[in-house]
Amino acid sequence: MGFLDNVVNGLGQDAAGGLGDLLKSQGGVGGLAEKFGQAGLGDVIGSWVGSGANAGVTAEQITAVIGHGPIADIAAKMGVSPQQAGETLAGLLPEAIDRLTPGGQIDGADDLLAKLPGGLGDMIGGFLKR
Repeated sequence: MGFLDNVVNGLGQDAAGGLGDLLKSQGGVGGLAEKFGQAGLGDVIGSWVGSGANAGVTAEQITAVIGHGPIADIAAKMGVSPQQAGETLAGLLPEAIDRLTPGGQIDGADDLLAKLPGGLGDMIGGFLKR
């Protein structure tokens, strides 16, 4: 069982919905990429968008980029501690961004996210069926 399986099965659709809400609150994939770049982590998110292996990210880096408030919000939605939410996001964001940018381009990723029925939760569920 992979990481996404564990997240969706262990935390349910709240985790996936929380991730979708988080992405929207950060200005979508483009806004999040900009924030990663400003934090000196442009190469990390670039690996998620581009082809090849996704670079890892820590819960602390996620919190530094996104901020404590949004992490606390997603933690409350998921019913976990902010530390657990940061760890979940550190494992989930690389693959989610990778899947939202199949052509290696950020342009259009937010359109893809918005067009998905049921939001990111359904998208993640779809990943698990592949």
